[in-house]
Amino acid sequence: MTHSLLSFEKSSPGKRSWILPKSEVPTYDPSESLSPDLIRKKRLDLPELSEIDVIRHYTGLSAKNHGVDSGFYPLGSCTMKYNPKINEELAAMPQIKRSHPLWPDEISQEVLKVFYDLENALMEITGMDRFTLQPAAGAHGELTALLIVKAYFEHQGETNRTKVLVPASAHGTNPASAAMAGFETITVNCDPEGLVDLAHLKTLLGPDVAALMLTNPNTLGLFEKEIRLIADLVHECGGLLYYDGANLNAIMGLVRPGDMGFDLVHLNLHKTFATPHGGGGPGAGPVGVKSALADYLPVPLVECRSGAYVWDYDRPLSIGKVLGFYGNFQVLVKALAYIKSLGGAGLTQASKDAILNANYLRASLSPYFDIPYNRPCMHEFVLSAINLKPYGIRALDVAKRLIDFGYHPPTIYFPLIVEEAMMIEPTETESKETLDDFIATMIQIVEEAKNNPRLLTEAPHQAPIGRADEAQAARSPRLIWSEPSP
Repeated sequence: MTHSLLSFEKSSPGKRSWILPKSEVPTYDPSESLSPDLIRKKRLDLPELSEIDVIRHYTGLSAKNHGVDSGFYPLGSCTMKYNPKINEELAAMPQIKRSHPLWPDEISQEVLKVFYDLENALMEITGMDRFTLQPAAGAHGELTALLIVKAYFEHQGETNRTKVLVPASAHGTNPASAAMAGFETITVNCDPEGLVDLAHLKTLLGPDVAALMLTNPNTLGLFEKEIRLIADLVHECGGLLYYDGANLNAIMGLVRPGDMGFDLVHLNLHKTFATPHGGGGPGAGPVGVKSALADYLPVPLVECRSGAYVWDYDRPLSIGKVLGFYGNFQVLVKALAYIKSLGGAGLTQASKDAILNANYLRASLSPYFDIPYNRPCMHEFVLSAINLKPYGIRALDVAKRLIDFGYHPPTIYFPLIVEEAMMIEPTETESKETLDDFIATMIQIVEEAKNNPRLLTEAPHQAPIGRADEAQAARSPRLIWSEPSP
């Protein structure tokens, strides 16, 4: 028995999924107000399905989709963790979902209080002095922060600062965001320990450097132990230190970027604070700054004056708006609910559990894979499948085989400084039983690679489709269905 993937292929003339009385509204004739070239010449071609057909179709599609609610999702550097459903329910409350950004301040006090309370919570967590909640995603937050850096130096008359330093282990969006903001990006090498090469960094610092973009821990899951020295070096040359908050899940409640010496930070609320990440959004990428940069934040900001919350647009040095309205409100609601429900102690415990889970996996898998930087890590670690190359197996093959066991593959081939890299982040929400099952599966895959490599090179075997030509799918996607020729 075969199941068509597309609703069009299940269509049968005459079927319908609705029963409505005949309309008593006069029929509208579009030719009375529209030009002929705007009027459809033939009937809209939509699939004709019964209600049960529609329900079964979309239920079947959802069952084919893998998410953290259906299985382990160890996607390194992306914090694909389970998020409490109570936060979804809170964000779906009528008072929340029916609020409108154009309402006047006096009837939006509860909404503005959410913004105000969340900003203050994020300031406490990060050690920053002000936040904008406006950016809609992580990379959007990066760009916003760099536009603030640019505006700051232009206001100081230092237009010579045109370079942004980015470590070799940085997230790929870092250099892209810097380039979009008009900066030249310069790569900082990593030392043999996988950390910033201080000697190389010193040769790059100078009067033309605007900022160093850094995440701590880095994408290898390693904490930059010389972070205070790095901050001092950057500040001594007059530059700013920017924190990529993608890995905040490892340090929240343990150490604050502001205390490490960072001047700006962006956070991914949709990764760290209870909003499901992936699938195209929605997201939230708030940007926090130290007081010297607060005047350049996007407008408006929320202020509390005489016991009332108001929007403050009177900020002459602001970089202006970076989004039509003030962020993705429901995402921000979920983040605030997550923070309030866990509290400071809960956030700290989440970080500790994430670190424990990552190190448990790292230590358990180290006899079976090459781990270039095999020492205690933070919330994620990077192993390499290079030891399986003699059997004709690559990291891609391991990842595809994991699908057959019901796991979403981890990030592969990143960071680029590790050959055949597999970045694994278990997060704090996975149990020891789940981790043990994953370890056993990875060990089995290693044995298969040695004894029956075709199981891996032809995987996945249990997925709706087999090994796809991913390059062709990316370069020539078929996004529009067309009826097959008779």
